[in-house]
Amino acid sequence: MRIFKFSIPIALLVAGISWYMLHKNFQEVPGTSRVWITIGAAILSGILAHFLFPKSEDKDH
Repeated sequence: MRIFKFSIPIALLVAGISWYMLHKNFQEVPGTSRVWITIGAAILSGILAHFLFPKSEDKDH
């Protein structure tokens, strides 16, 4: 199942990086907005990763 191999780890990585960057560089942004931005970035990157990575790695097509 590729969702566990690619989509979820990429979403978690993007969430961590976005939270770090928002906390470090944009402290004037309210905390709740930072949380919503982080959640949106994680969901969007997970969806994109789900569709961009190959469906099956076992096939030789």
